[in-house]
Amino acid sequence: MSEVKRQAPGDEVVAPQLASTVILVRDGQQGLEIFMEKRHIKSDFVGGAYVFPGGRVDPDDTVSDDVCSGLDSDSANRILKLDHGGLALYVAAIRECFEEAGVLLAYDREGALLDFSSAEVEDRFRGARDDINSSQLTLQELAAREQLSLASDRIGYWSHWVTPEGSPRRYDTRFFVAEAPPAQTAAHDDWELTESAWVTPREAIERALAREWMIIYPTLMNLRDLSRFSDASSLMEWTRSDREVPVSLPRVLDAERVVLPGDDGYDRAETDIRKTSPGVFEATFARLWREDNA
Repeated sequence: MSEVKRQAPGDEVVAPQLASTVILVRDGQQGLEIFMEKRHIKSDFVGGAYVFPGGRVDPDDTVSDDVCSGLDSDSANRILKLDHGGLALYVAAIRECFEEAGVLLAYDREGALLDFSSAEVEDRFRGARDDINSSQLTLQELAAREQLSLASDRIGYWSHWVTPEGSPRRYDTRFFVAEAPPAQTAAHDDWELTESAWVTPREAIERALAREWMIIYPTLMNLRDLSRFSDASSLMEWTRSDREVPVSLPRVLDAERVVLPGDDGYDRAETDIRKTSPGVFEATFARLWREDNA
């Protein structure tokens, strides 16, 4: 996954690593709310940024179909338009959600959504979260020990983003959406993530534009799309509809605006972001948001 593809002498393009991100949602007093966390300022990737729980796909995310509920390998591959490995992306989303937010999307041995209301159960799974974070336990081992079935059927496929060329780290990321279980409390891990909050998509965007929060372009664009939904149920229903999910690989056109596949000028736009101004991403999003709210 970390190999480097050479395109020309002295010009190296890092191959993107497969990754999964899960957007936890719930209904709040102001409408749809999403869970966001602040990455540690010393993080190797977007340190200090507010993000959704997520990370790269690990080898241990490849599990047998019987570990998951309501989704098998063939169905996952069909939804994600992959020849193989689709189910691992769903499992990675569930694992990252548990590692980074403490929310485990799974059913217990009775088929009920996991309930952490009991202090004993909460403490037991908090210990499991620590063990998974320290690589002493895998999610599949936890599922076997606790007789769990991973709730892959509660996850909706949302979007697909690829980090532009020129970035020192690149990810080929599937974004998923899941409604937060009512009897679990999302919280950052105090290790990779140092702060967390439930906010509306609009509030997160406004904090970013006011420079109170650092939020990178793909996250902002996902928030923009999420802001069009008023509640969790309509969002989840939409993710399960028969729709095309485009691959969003940003380029920069004429050094002044970001374009995506299908936009005018995309084919002639700059692919290497090292040759562009970092401010173009912020400026492009601010313009789009102004147009949305004109």
